[in-house]
Amino acid sequence: MKSTRPAALAALALVAACGQGGGSGLNPANWFQNGPKVETMEAAPPVPGDPRPAIDQVISMAVEPMAGGVIVRATGVPATQGYWEAALVRGDDEDGRIIFDFLAIPPITPKRVSTQPSREITAGAFLSNRDLENIREIVVRGARSSRSSRP
Repeated sequence: MKSTRPAALAALALVAACGQGGGSGLNPANWFQNGPKVETMEAAPPVPGDPRPAIDQVISMAVEPMAGGVIVRATGVPATQGYWEAALVRGDDEDGRIIFDFLAIPPITPKRVSTQPSREITAGAFLSNRDLENIREIVVRGARSSRSSRP
């Protein structure tokens, strides 16, 4: 009985190591990834008629295919905790680019800053295949940074 424990532990360690193949073509999480994400420092201007300010930083973005189009998903970090009602608001389309502004309502009362993971907010938007005709780049902008994806 005692001799099976080391073999079982070695087998568990081997199986756990298999999940770390992030670049593997066999990993289903990599099947629908688009091209490289490019970070730019293009700040989002205020959206007319929308009281929500742009989120401080956009830290990640993904374009995920689905039936009839794609879902654009972005994660941002506001300056403090307590931001809510986050949304990707579509702005003007220009030169084959669809631009989304990442907006969120700030907390009503002042909140502490705390850690970045505790402040992260995710929002998404759907784009139909018709919306994607002649589009070569999708951009999500925040107050201090933006992310883009090219198919």
